[in-house]
Amino acid sequence: MKNESKWTVLLLAVLFFGVSLLCWIKPAGEYSVTERRKLEQFPKLSLETIAEGKFMTDFEEYTLDQFPMRDRFRELKAWVSQNIFGKADNNDIYVSDGYAVKMEYPLKEDALHYAGERFQNIYEKYLKDSGSRIYLSLIPDKNYFLGENSGHLSMDYEKLFEIMQEEMSYAEYIDITELLDTEDYYKTDVHWRQEKIVDVAKEIGSALGITLENQYEIKTLEDKFYGVYFGQSALDLPGEELHYLTNETLEQCTVYNYENNKSLGVYDLEKAVGNDPYEIYLSGPVSLMKIENPNARTEKELIVFRDSFGSSLVPLLAEGYQTITLVDIRYIQSDFLSNFVDFTDKDVLFLYSTVVLNNSETLK
Repeated sequence: MKNESKWTVLLLAVLFFGVSLLCWIKPAGEYSVTERRKLEQFPKLSLETIAEGKFMTDFEEYTLDQFPMRDRFRELKAWVSQNIFGKADNNDIYVSDGYAVKMEYPLKEDALHYAGERFQNIYEKYLKDSGSRIYLSLIPDKNYFLGENSGHLSMDYEKLFEIMQEEMSYAEYIDITELLDTEDYYKTDVHWRQEKIVDVAKEIGSALGITLENQYEIKTLEDKFYGVYFGQSALDLPGEELHYLTNETLEQCTVYNYENNKSLGVYDLEKAVGNDPYEIYLSGPVSLMKIENPNARTEKELIVFRDSFGSSLVPLLAEGYQTITLVDIRYIQSDFLSNFVDFTDKDVLFLYSTVVLNNSETLK
């Protein structure tokens, strides 16, 4: 019995050092496409980092990230957790009615107040005496529709809506929740589907005082779309189609990117074969950009403070404006905006998802 224990320990030791050696030898990956995040790189080796214990801590994280066939092992772990141990979720992601959903829980009131402070700073600095008309619309994530009904943890969304309206009492609230349902979102991703939110755009447009009448042609990407929850959950989820809406108005619009001083179209189809095909909409996460509509029937201008949900919705508002400026304060300090944006006599829309507001530390 003792000999068997010795051989077991020896085998495990060989396996551990073998895997560690492979992690040292094989080229380190820099980015996980499935998880949509950067991977840990080989830590700094010095007498100081060894003495502090930092090297071993960082090396453990590096080994976990660079483990050979890591994605296959993640898939196996997820399958065992779900099918053998009956675990309802993996990495806080569960599947309900075929939809992968991230549990957004609990409600973080401090995060909402922080978001309110960031928006208040923008209001006081740029909007209070600008003559602009200010609006707020909040986008629920899928957990709003599926959480409680499927027996999973779900935050108090109604309280979130209430707090944000109180924080932004200077803005007219546009309620879009009744226009949305689970089917309006991707099954494997956090975002909503552009072809499903035309009615949402019309509702927002009506509140802003514009009428949206254009019809759209639906186009479909060639490859299947696997959203962020596909990789993060490591569950065996099917791919789905990603559509985008176009018409003559959108095809003639130009989008100026302040980050690289380049102009593109509304849809950046080169992103269709990138790490995240959702980034075809307005080229993905960009701090500051402007949509110009040369065929606008009005001189009205719109400024949208937004997160990534706005990338697919805002093009549907282009018909009603000569220019639309999009600001993402996760990537630009709001104190710098006066260098690029004129806030005088504009329509201003704060369009944010519940996910970003409940994790608002990303707002600058």
